[in-house]
Amino acid sequence: MKLFEHFKKGNLSLINRVAMAPMTRARNKNGIYNSKNAEYYAQRAGEKGAGLLITEGTVISPSASGMVFVPGIYTPEMVEGAKLVTQAVHDRNSKIFVQTWHVGRVSHTSLQPDGKAPFGPSDIKAENSFAYCDTGNGETGFVEASRPRALSTEEAKQVIKDFTQGAKNAIEAGFDGVEIHGANGYLIEQFLNPKINNRTDEYGGSVAGRVKFLLDIVDANIAAIGADQVAVRLSPFGTIQDIPKFEETEETFKLIAEELGKRKIAYIHFMDQIIKGESSISRDFLKKFRSWYDGVLIYAGGLNKEKAEALIEENLIDIAAFGQPFISNPDLTYRMKNNFPLTEPLRDFYYGGNEKGYTDYKPYQ
Repeated sequence: MKLFEHFKKGNLSLINRVAMAPMTRARNKNGIYNSKNAEYYAQRAGEKGAGLLITEGTVISPSASGMVFVPGIYTPEMVEGAKLVTQAVHDRNSKIFVQTWHVGRVSHTSLQPDGKAPFGPSDIKAENSFAYCDTGNGETGFVEASRPRALSTEEAKQVIKDFTQGAKNAIEAGFDGVEIHGANGYLIEQFLNPKINNRTDEYGGSVAGRVKFLLDIVDANIAAIGADQVAVRLSPFGTIQDIPKFEETEETFKLIAEELGKRKIAYIHFMDQIIKGESSISRDFLKKFRSWYDGVLIYAGGLNKEKAEALIEENLIDIAAFGQPFISNPDLTYRMKNNFPLTEPLRDFYYGGNEKGYTDYKPYQ
């Protein structure tokens, strides 16, 4: 099956076509990657795991976070900590990209420098959206996102610089590249959406204006570390974090596909937000996207072995990414290849804690 075979396209070469999707685990109380993180990622690397691992969202600045205990990539200490992770994964012959992350308006004042309001492209609040922070008495949990303020053009330029410095830091830490988080209702996707982005500067108005923020980040990253080390995650037609549907969705992602195709980036990674059992990304849209973009396409969301292999065989995707199954099955690829049963994850231990529900899942025996 192609899913388990070596993959090479452009400059991306992997031991299989299985990727581990980024998943927030909130196990870094000081924001620095550590030896336990290295163990976690190494367990899921190698021939029995993923050819490509993408880290949990890793914040690019103090204002970028919407959750406590997530790692960052903006200080020398964070770079040094990340070296433990990259070395552990490379020792098992897998590749690893860090997902660089800014949550924008999906944050809380308690997580922001000096307790200020988080910022987004506008001051429109993310309803029914939550940040993960201290809820009092030393306990952590999900609280309603605070009302944001609109960032200025100058501040938008600074965010671009923060993404770029994060990319430089990532390469110094030994990552094979960066996956810029443009999905799931966070800052970049907020800029793409005309019902959230009401700006009148260069980053608002037309489809091209709203896409410009993403492309400026990509271009700055390419200038800093090279196109083959830059990737982007997107969630077309996604609605989580109070992202409204909008008429120009297809036009928006067609422009993104064409522009990123010109830039020859490492890959685009789709997150299909399965809503009430239905895919948010249709097969028809996938076919159209493949006609607009000829680079590497990764797809995550609701996959099993059969669905993944079918999408690869039809040339709709190149690489299949799995999220939650990798939490409790560090040897997921080995299990899928041999049709071994999968272990169910312990949902109560998704966020926070120590090794429980993190590094204590055993390979198949």
